[in-house]
Amino acid sequence: MPRQRTLSKECRVQLSRRAMSLQGIARSLAQAASGVVRLAGRPVRRARGKGNVVIEPYRGYGTQSEVFLIGRVFRQPHSDPADTGTFRSELRDIGRRVRRRSLSGVAVTARFYGTTEATTTDPDGYFRVHLRPESAPTHDITWHAIDLLLEGPERVEAQGQIYIPSPRARFVVISDIDDTVMHTGVANKLSMLWRLFVADAQSRVAFPGVAALYRALHDGASGIEGNPMLYVSRAPWGIYSVLEEFFSQHGIPVGPVLFLREWGISWKSPLPRKAADHKQELIRNMLELYQELPFVLIGDSGQHDPEVYRQIVEEHPGRVLAVYIRNVSRDPRRIAEIEELAATIAAAGSSLVLAADSLAMAEHAVGLGLVPARAVQEVAGERVEQGEADARAATQQIKEVSPGQTAAAVKEGELQELLSSGSEDGPPSVVVEPQGAGQLSDIEKRSD
Repeated sequence: MPRQRTLSKECRVQLSRRAMSLQGIARSLAQAASGVVRLAGRPVRRARGKGNVVIEPYRGYGTQSEVFLIGRVFRQPHSDPADTGTFRSELRDIGRRVRRRSLSGVAVTARFYGTTEATTTDPDGYFRVHLRPESAPTHDITWHAIDLLLEGPERVEAQGQIYIPSPRARFVVISDIDDTVMHTGVANKLSMLWRLFVADAQSRVAFPGVAALYRALHDGASGIEGNPMLYVSRAPWGIYSVLEEFFSQHGIPVGPVLFLREWGISWKSPLPRKAADHKQELIRNMLELYQELPFVLIGDSGQHDPEVYRQIVEEHPGRVLAVYIRNVSRDPRRIAEIEELAATIAAAGSSLVLAADSLAMAEHAVGLGLVPARAVQEVAGERVEQGEADARAATQQIKEVSPGQTAAAVKEGELQELLSSGSEDGPPSVVVEPQGAGQLSDIEKRSD
């Protein structure tokens, strides 16, 4: 008889571990697939409409004198309300979403505080509302309802939300989303959905501490300011529901999302249709809309944020309190752009923070009077909870007596030298500002 081979104890342990590992991967895949399907089908289930026609409004924004809102009208296949909650029904919802058909040239009527305005959908089914309310919106709330009506091809009613800052607001935050609030991948739907629903630490998409930082900026130093949080994304409008889920899961203050392009994806046209990048135009419009408030701009060094923000600071001297740039790169090409941004901001008397983490932004924001001192502890605590190492390099500074001298120090290579230092993980955080750079309270006194 052939001799039977027996596995050693060590081999059996290794095989057992591999089996458990495969089971874990399978569970993660199943969890991710279920989450992706559930989220992808959610816009179909939440869509407000009658029959097959839907009005889908996105969050709007404005002031006491004028408001803006974007939405979309489309037709989607009918579903059975009783058939919900199963994996199969969610797959059918995804199919219904893919088979949506935009309704172009249909009239949508908006009503807001005594004013009625009619608008028409464009070839992609999108409509834009810009109206001036006849009655002043109440100061008691910041989110206001706007009624929307579609007369045909079927009568459909919906309600959108408009954000109007309260009189307590002291500044406006404009933040990029991609690689600033969350790790890269938001423009890639499958990558983003995977990261959102696979629960292990490596798959988390939010930067550690960003939620606590943004809550502090929204609440302000007093805790009751309700400062506007405007988010900019290069993702398509179709990712809107993913961003809503992301903000909800991480406790990040919601706000209007300003998308820079639209991707038209269907069975016939699976490739994105890229529109021109209007980020500068969007920021200029916000500066004009909120003329009485200073701005804080937050972005990253990996895209075009330094170039865009440099031009904004040049065009609007005195309007930008601070620019926070995350995830600083050692790429020589990016460092050159960052140097130009730093010199421009310093010459304008404003502040630039090249932040290796959210804590560096929080520490500087406390110094400017944007957030309360406790925000530093809250951001630090959140970073530790999310697995970020508590130890970190000290923040470096370039501070000269005058704006001109600070800008000259940057041009002479001081910033480049600092960015070339640090650990292998990345360069240190660096603050570039002239001595005595104005706090928020100083700017408010000058404007009174």
